[in-house]
Amino acid sequence: MKRRNTPAKQSILNILKSSGTALSQEMIEAEVKGEMDRVTIYRVLNSFCEDGITHRILADNGKYYFALCLSCNEKQHSHDHFHFRCLKCEKVECLHEKVKVTLPEGYVSETISSWISGYCNTCS
Repeated sequence: MKRRNTPAKQSILNILKSSGTALSQEMIEAEVKGEMDRVTIYRVLNSFCEDGITHRILADNGKYYFALCLSCNEKQHSHDHFHFRCLKCEKVECLHEKVKVTLPEGYVSETISSWISGYCNTCS
């Protein structure tokens, strides 16, 4: 089902594109500065996940972050990569190096998601 584009969706998409990193709902809410409420932001982010525009990342701090699916396409939607969260500036980045894990015979992986926390190249 094709969803219609709304000003709220376009605004949030522009924020995600310009950030270059994954953002939490609270970070996006701070960016829109009262233009839309928390529920609207939540609904838009969830629709982006359903439509394959973003992927949701549960961080080691218990927060969800949303990152654009830059390397995905309609036929292949893969997020087999690590994520990095800076402990100082709280920037969250997808590390795009492919992760290979050897599983025991008979096991099939769908997704690999893991965290590395530390200090980014700006904060270290």
